Amino acid sequence: MKFLFANILLFCLSNAAAQYSQEDWEDRDTWMNVSEIFDFAGIEKGNQVADIGCHEGYLSFHLSKRVGESGKVFAVDVEGYRLEKLKQYAKVRKVRNIEVILGDYDNPKLPKGSLDVVIVMDTYHEIDGYMEVLGHIKKALKPSGKVLILEKLKEQKRGKSREEQARGHTLSSKYVKEELKQAGFTVTKEVKDFGDWQENEEKQMWIVVAEQTPTG
Repeated sequence: MKFLFANILLFCLSNAAAQYSQEDWEDRDTWMNVSEIFDFAGIEKGNQVADIGCHEGYLSFHLSKRVGESGKVFAVDVEGYRLEKLKQYAKVRKVRNIEVILGDYDNPKLPKGSLDVVIVMDTYHEIDGYMEVLGHIKKALKPSGKVLILEKLKEQKRGKSREEQARGHTLSSKYVKEELKQAGFTVTKEVKDFGDWQENEEKQMWIVVAEQTPTG
């Protein structure tokens, strides 16, 4: 009887957590056009993609629908408790094409040479070893693969040094584009104004897409 009660309680808690995330994510959908992001990256059915800094899986579940049953999403985070929540949500929603990866701060531990697109959303500014991470992303991509980075630039930090911006949880695209170039990428697309983060005019979103620079 105790075992049955414990299972029922766990099921109820999992469903409650999933419902909470759904309400929060539905609100986020009102100001973030994920379909447009995916179109910009060229993500298609059957693609193998990664979501670095996935947290509880907002973007990962959108990616799951986009790539379909024939595709796969690698959801990466450095905090295990977030990945546990993601797995709970996936179980409740019967989503089977997401694989969680507990990464390191300088290594997302992605499978080598197998990814069509890697997305780093509102996470790049948190990465201290960004050149190491870009190197691992490059190794994980297929020859035709792409990396998409989305960040927000807070108005009060515009024009500040990279270090000061990162401390303020924001980042300018000019720093990221230079770092991508140093890591052997070529920026192929850019959106300088993708709207306002959380509908706050002081936080302007931007996007860059880059591919591996041809050698030889």
